[in-house]
Amino acid sequence: MPRTLEGDLIDRGGRYAIVVARFNDFITARLLDGALDTLRRHGVPDTAITVAWVPGAFELPIVCRRLVRAAEHDAIIALGAVIRGSTAHFDYVAGESAKGIAAAGGGDVPVIFGVLTTDTIEQSIERAGSKMGNKGGESALTAIEMVNLLRELPGAPPTKAR
Repeated sequence: MPRTLEGDLIDRGGRYAIVVARFNDFITARLLDGALDTLRRHGVPDTAITVAWVPGAFELPIVCRRLVRAAEHDAIIALGAVIRGSTAHFDYVAGESAKGIAAAGGGDVPVIFGVLTTDTIEQSIERAGSKMGNKGGESALTAIEMVNLLRELPGAPPTKAR
């Protein structure tokens, strides 16, 4: 039987940062609520959670990069909502936000992409706590799992105490 490495969903002293876009905050506040609720339900105390608000999804990457460089968190969760309008603005913001967030996670700290990119407000509402679940909560689960998996991999850095 092969050796299998995977992270579980039980917090073991992880420190988490959540970067939230204020634009479309009627959606992103619900994503944040879902992420916070999930982290707490999985054993993460409030003292191990940092929340940073940015103006919009376009600004998420720079703050994620800075938090990664600060090396004070085991995972960063980026939350935003980009809703398609009648101009090309959606394509630029969604694309650059996704690229920037992916680039921010290039080191030993996972940066979780929790940005909704939807065609309608209704689709965003569905993904922020109604019939499609809460993508903020799902992103928090991903963060916990990744922190635990990275600790299992060879060459894992030592865990810092809270």
